[in-house]
Amino acid sequence: MSHDYSDIINLPHHVSATRPHMSMRDRAAQFSPFAALTGYDAAVKETARLTDQRAELDEDMKEKLSERINLLQENLAAAPAVEITYFIPDERKEGGAYSTATGTIKKIDEFQRIIVLTDGTDIPIDEITEINGAMFRSLDDSFA
Repeated sequence: MSHDYSDIINLPHHVSATRPHMSMRDRAAQFSPFAALTGYDAAVKETARLTDQRAELDEDMKEKLSERINLLQENLAAAPAVEITYFIPDERKEGGAYSTATGTIKKIDEFQRIIVLTDGTDIPIDEITEINGAMFRSLDDSFA
């Protein structure tokens, strides 16, 4: 039983009077693969995501940072511009990432232990690993 479809090949394309025309995108979506394991792809990506380990500061570095924070506190009225590198703990897994914020210090809240920049960035004092700025150049020369 071989048909060449000659009986229907020249008929006009049917257009429904009650149903709207389906877009090509919606038509293609009907044939997209089904994700039987919902969330599996996200779990694999989360496991593969890399985090940095927090570096432990030695006593000399802790003392240097403490001196710099005190110097910033004393010169807060001068609105010192700084570059602060700090650790941001990851919310989902062990480790985190290091970030560097550059700006002008608005205030140092010793009770909450944060440094607030004028752009609104809050930096936890306990996560700071490095503070640089023009006011520290003479100190850096003395540490060298």
